[in-house]
Amino acid sequence: MIDVAFVDDDIEVRKANAQTLELAGFNVRMFSTGAELLSTVNDAFTGAVVSDVRMPGMDGFQLFRRLHAIDKDIPVILITGHGDIEMAVDALHKGVYDFIPKPYPADRLVQSVQRACEKRRLVLENRRLRIAAAQAGDDDVPLIGQTPAMERLRQTLRQIAVADVDVLVAGETGSGKEVVAELLHRWSRRRDNRFVALNCGALPENVIESELFGHEAGAFTGALKKRIGHIEYSSGGTLFLDEIESMPLAAQAKLLRVLEKREIVPIGGNESRQLDLRVVAAAKIDLGNPAVRGDFREDLFFRLNVVSLTIPPLRERRDDIPLLFMHFLVKAAARFGIDTPDVKPELLQFLHAHDWPGNVRELAHMAERHALGLLEINAWQTPIEHDEKATLPQQMESYEAELIRRALQDNKGNAKAAIEALGIPRKTFYDKLQRHGLVRSDFT
Repeated sequence: MIDVAFVDDDIEVRKANAQTLELAGFNVRMFSTGAELLSTVNDAFTGAVVSDVRMPGMDGFQLFRRLHAIDKDIPVILITGHGDIEMAVDALHKGVYDFIPKPYPADRLVQSVQRACEKRRLVLENRRLRIAAAQAGDDDVPLIGQTPAMERLRQTLRQIAVADVDVLVAGETGSGKEVVAELLHRWSRRRDNRFVALNCGALPENVIESELFGHEAGAFTGALKKRIGHIEYSSGGTLFLDEIESMPLAAQAKLLRVLEKREIVPIGGNESRQLDLRVVAAAKIDLGNPAVRGDFREDLFFRLNVVSLTIPPLRERRDDIPLLFMHFLVKAAARFGIDTPDVKPELLQFLHAHDWPGNVRELAHMAERHALGLLEINAWQTPIEHDEKATLPQQMESYEAELIRRALQDNKGNAKAAIEALGIPRKTFYDKLQRHGLVRSDFT
């Protein structure tokens, strides 16, 4: 139930309007004076305030200013039988959510309160997400998420980080495998030494062995001087091998020997060098499944698989998505030097419904586009859903309302453009707006 505070010194007016709003599904609290209301309101107030303008003591405008001082985003709807256009315009410019002159039909009040409460819900949800994102960003754990799967993953990482064993991480593209590797390094005794990352899938086959194992001067054509490979360079720290399933067979055989002996012989060298090595390997596929690992060596898999971790894809932890999106949105806005935009209900609906094949990386890029105002509505609009139990007229009404809503969204609330897009008369357009409870200004 949504809270609506109705303030009027006339008890009969209070009761009549409260009954109207309660029949519409609101939880109404009645107050005879503004002072009485102010004693119960703080910045956690969840609904809207409806107040008469002309009241003894504190009038509606004074009440609005007091509420604005508590929280400028509390929506205040003012009602008066003595107002005029100038008063209404002045009130709206000062931040009053709506101004309703008497007499007014019941649905005029209900629709205004519905929009005001929805706006308040959106404000509070964005605040909650911003606070949670800030807390998550201040933590030393970049694996943001409050779902049980992420809680278990963080707990497991802390347990195995100090064990100093090799780890195999499985996860889809963009799921955060390198973040997991960095955490294992940060929480281990190796934290003060190097974290060396190498993407095996990004290196040509003819250079990967040199990059991994290093070479002596003159070992092959073009080897003009000695080179320390990534494996030796990471000694004392942590070596992260991403997309290890892409490593050529010849390099796999050499890596297996390095892992077994903890020593390395550079290309063209004769003497082995001892290593203090910890390897975190990551793969996009299940290397434990012979049907999908292809030509990846089984013995190398078993040698790497001392401890295995699986990062759940984003679609399997949807409750974390709004928090993650806000985290990336706040970071993007700070990087671009702009204010953090709100996340509207339609966008939240898409965030929950999308399958996120690119996982966290895709989500972060979408947050950046939203911060820059480049996220087009049509790019994340979800299909119209139909209630199979609804009658045909009800489904047609729902479909018509959605088409009008989309026309307004596509044309940023421009009535003329929306009318042209819909191909209907101007009067019909405004009649349908009223019937479906749509307000053009909500889309500007």
